[in-house]
Amino acid sequence: MRTIMKAWLRVLLLSRRLLRSTSCAIGKREVTTLCRTSCIHFKRAGASTVTMATGADLPPVAKHQNRLAKEKSPYLLQHANNPVDWYPWGEEAFEKSRKENKPIFLSVGYSTCHWCHVMERESFENEDIAKILSEHFVSIKVDREERPDVDKVYMTFIQASQGGGGWPMSVFLTPELEPFLGGTYFPPEDHFNRPGFPTILRSIAKQWEKDEQGIRQKSAKVMAALQQMVEVASDEGEGPPGLNCVQKAYQALKAREDKQYGGFGSAPKFPQPVILGFLLKFYARYIGSEMGQSALDMVLVCLRAMNNGGIHDHIGQGFHRYSTDELWHVPHFEKMLYDQAQLACVYLDAYQEGGFYAAEDADSFPLASSEQKKEGAFCVWTEGEISSLLSSPLPSSSLTVADLFCHHYGVKSGGNVPSHKDPHGELSGQNVLIVRGSVEETANHFQLSVPVTVELLSKARDQLAQARRDRPKPLRDNKLVTSWNGLAISAFARGYQVLDEQDYLERALKALILYETSSTFRCLVGSVEVPTERALVC
Repeated sequence: MRTIMKAWLRVLLLSRRLLRSTSCAIGKREVTTLCRTSCIHFKRAGASTVTMATGADLPPVAKHQNRLAKEKSPYLLQHANNPVDWYPWGEEAFEKSRKENKPIFLSVGYSTCHWCHVMERESFENEDIAKILSEHFVSIKVDREERPDVDKVYMTFIQASQGGGGWPMSVFLTPELEPFLGGTYFPPEDHFNRPGFPTILRSIAKQWEKDEQGIRQKSAKVMAALQQMVEVASDEGEGPPGLNCVQKAYQALKAREDKQYGGFGSAPKFPQPVILGFLLKFYARYIGSEMGQSALDMVLVCLRAMNNGGIHDHIGQGFHRYSTDELWHVPHFEKMLYDQAQLACVYLDAYQEGGFYAAEDADSFPLASSEQKKEGAFCVWTEGEISSLLSSPLPSSSLTVADLFCHHYGVKSGGNVPSHKDPHGELSGQNVLIVRGSVEETANHFQLSVPVTVELLSKARDQLAQARRDRPKPLRDNKLVTSWNGLAISAFARGYQVLDEQDYLERALKALILYETSSTFRCLVGSVEVPTERALVC
């Protein structure tokens, strides 16, 4: 097996300096924690396949195998053994739909999406549901990271018609690819006056048979309305947006700010690094003003809350995709490269005033012998596990390091995840590490000095990280998405620029050189594999 090259994306690394301005300072210890992220691996395409502990490779014997088995996308390959007669996006599926006059069921997702896994397990592995789909629809599966163009078109429809969107995205199309109905996750059974997926499928099939032309006409009107909505009127005499527009954007964010827990709006909460970056630039433009200081405060409150919350992987580092609650406590556990890279730059900006795999899955096997994956299994802990691993006594005390750690990170004997945030019971009895008090408060509670407390917590995290390496690892999506790699390389370069850490420059150059010189990288633009030099331009 060829050597698999590794890069540790540790760009959120502000361990040695304080912000010069006390008005925008993040403390040294706090900054150090804020600025360390998860390790993201990269390798040359063409290397021997890595066997994922999560079962990412196709099983040796499968009852079913559909056309997705010939695809390269890890997400499509996950569905290659579904009983659903899946087609990839392409003319073969479109022709079948036109020839048989069947509507299309389009399912869009990505390999590390928790709710995509749930819908697969509940519906796409169900023989009865597969029969309904095969009889009445042409089923197409799309990896949104391979085909962002397809995802964008139909997500626009979902957001316009439903008021929001997400993945898995489920859309019903005419044979001409015009959407007429859609949603996200559908449950497998009718529940609480909400129709299940089979009920929806039968209803649409019946309506198509009864009033096909009516559906086509409504679909055409929907497409016309969407086209009109997305067209931007241009006025040749109108220049770029002025300061008035910028101030309006600030006021809109100010109105949505969660002053208590940080971020914007209510649950679910996403990191939104682009918004945070805008507010930092707004602060720089209006430095010294009340508006400027308010913008900076919004950023710092959010960054600290995310750092302390369960959205931050306190053991393996990095940030999960989003939090299911307003506290930043219980996340969905997938990690995305673009989040790590952009958040690195935001933390670096706040501090100042190889190629990399695309993502890490939310679900994994709790044990090597487990047959069912669970969300967050790789990241969460029981109190018993921590007590066993951190049994060393505290200095001059009958208490243990586990007592200190559990106090600081909110670990409870029965688990700290509210049941209403765990609809499938996968986190029952488990703890998502979260910080709700300062190190100083923890030190005072255990009558320790702050330096000793910091050292004990750091060693405890290292011990848990070592133990976690023995767990079955989540699937790592090994697509090399050029734009995301650009973000990661940029973050490494920014880390070198701000912190003068030669290691970060070397990591950025190593990844860039591999992209520029290697003909064996598999670079994807859309779903098309292209030469590296072309991918770098796109």
